[in-house]
Amino acid sequence: MGSSNLNVRLDDDLREEATQVLAGYGLSPTQAIKLFFNQVAATRKVPLSFDFQSEKNFTLTSKTQAGLRQTEREFANGEVEHFDNVEELNQIIEKTSHD
Repeated sequence: MGSSNLNVRLDDDLREEATQVLAGYGLSPTQAIKLFFNQVAATRKVPLSFDFQSEKNFTLTSKTQAGLRQTEREFANGEVEHFDNVEELNQIIEKTSHD
């Protein structure tokens, strides 16, 4: 399969802002464009929504915060079962799914 170049003319400010956002995903502009084209080709749709929250603007809902506090209390009180490894956890899941 051959390859070709694609030249895109962008406003300097737009390019800088987008490059910073992409860096938050760990992507270069070239990688992002390849991902975009792959997604369009695979789905035959133009993806218009990218849901991402950086750590800077990430907030937990009050329900999630309450759930985390409850889990912390249960853990502190010894109410949470401890597993030494994933295999041990999987065995319990397998056992309880057949009960």
